[in-house]
Amino acid sequence: MTTRPPSRGNAGRKGSGAGKGRPPGSGGKPYRPGKPGAFRRPDREGTGPRTSALDAAHRAAQLRGEADKRAPWRPGDAPETPADDEASVPRSPRTRAPRNEVAAKAFDAPRPRRTGAKPTEPAVEGPTRREQRAAASATLASGVQTLIVEEDEAEMRIDRFLTTRFPQLPFTRVQSIVRKGELRVDGKRAKPNDRLLPGMSVRVPPLKLDPVAERPRSVARDATDADFLRSLILYEDADMMVLNKPFGLAVQGGSGTVRHVDGLLEALTGPDGQKPRLVHRLDKDTAGCLIVAKTRLAAATLAKSFRSRSARKVYWALTAGVPRVPQGRISTYLAKEEAPDGDARMRVAQHGDDGAAHALTYYAMVDNAAQKLSWLSLKPVTGRTHQLRAHAAHIGHPIVGDPKYFSVENWALPGGIQNRLHLLARRIVIPHPRTLKPVDVTAPLPPHMAQSWNLLGFDASRYDPIVEAPEA
Repeated sequence: MTTRPPSRGNAGRKGSGAGKGRPPGSGGKPYRPGKPGAFRRPDREGTGPRTSALDAAHRAAQLRGEADKRAPWRPGDAPETPADDEASVPRSPRTRAPRNEVAAKAFDAPRPRRTGAKPTEPAVEGPTRREQRAAASATLASGVQTLIVEEDEAEMRIDRFLTTRFPQLPFTRVQSIVRKGELRVDGKRAKPNDRLLPGMSVRVPPLKLDPVAERPRSVARDATDADFLRSLILYEDADMMVLNKPFGLAVQGGSGTVRHVDGLLEALTGPDGQKPRLVHRLDKDTAGCLIVAKTRLAAATLAKSFRSRSARKVYWALTAGVPRVPQGRISTYLAKEEAPDGDARMRVAQHGDDGAAHALTYYAMVDNAAQKLSWLSLKPVTGRTHQLRAHAAHIGHPIVGDPKYFSVENWALPGGIQNRLHLLARRIVIPHPRTLKPVDVTAPLPPHMAQSWNLLGFDASRYDPIVEAPEA
């Protein structure tokens, strides 16, 4: 009996199927005669179409879009396939072209992301509806609000921005929110005097606002308030007006303050619903020129003039004693300090102290009475809180009638002079918000200061030397 030697290709291969009735080169699979494309024995010549690597290579070239390229085989071996027939080219389900307009829109629409898989489509810009609903639910649950600064709110202080958006919010609460860092501007902490730019996002914490009672406004009261404000007007046009604020009338509301200029301005609301807006502030007991803007755009422009020091202000004051230097310059740092009774006042601080800000004032003595009282003309360059009152006390000549900064020992008030703050915002010159031409307005002496001027023999029409003082 003759033994056939094993095939050279399967020699030493485990599981090759040699000797088990499996043809060589079948990869260990059993031989199944009659199956299309199966291995055929060399002694049996097949009559059907051959399914070989040639067909697989051609199909792969078609899927890659390379069917029109020259195949790496002989031209006679490749089956005839129309290269220009798109229908004959098989497509992947993800790249199959739509056959109608509705399908085309669905085809071009971005596909939703799958969890755990990398997105194959670019992310859609902007929040989705689900994200918007989630953000709205979070706002309702937490009370946190995100406000966007409008164009006409540009360069507005943060505390004034909050006061404008939330009129019923007390100003002390506004300062507390900013000071504690509960308010964020573009994700960062801010200071009350920081300025806002259009497009900035302001994150406001939950606010416990008392519901505003919808009480009907009294027509008679509005008419009375409007007549009162019109009696104070020193200058007015379509964009702004200058009021002669009387002594004792607060500019804005506060703890226990019901009647103030900001509230009275409601009576002057125009037909377009715009209420006149405050541009700057004066102390409650300071009389004189107070600028009010009629439109939001005018308010932003006028406020910018104050920040850029384009506005020129002159104050008159009656002070105790006579300065050794009749005309000079006061430059200090001022910081706010809390008094035991809760009433804040300013103190002279050192550079670098917490909350200290530079304050600059020019002064000139216009006249004096018996070396006991002086008529000072003051020109503030900066606009710090209580700046003139603190500076006058700093040089040893506090303003008469000042309950916070007057501390001269053994000083008696002369007879006939009322114990009221003798400080007047005498004159203001500011560029017009629209024409940019200077608007020059002068306020008269309030009744109690006019009485003192008459008693002391001061001439209010006398030339004011502070006009020629430097601007910085």
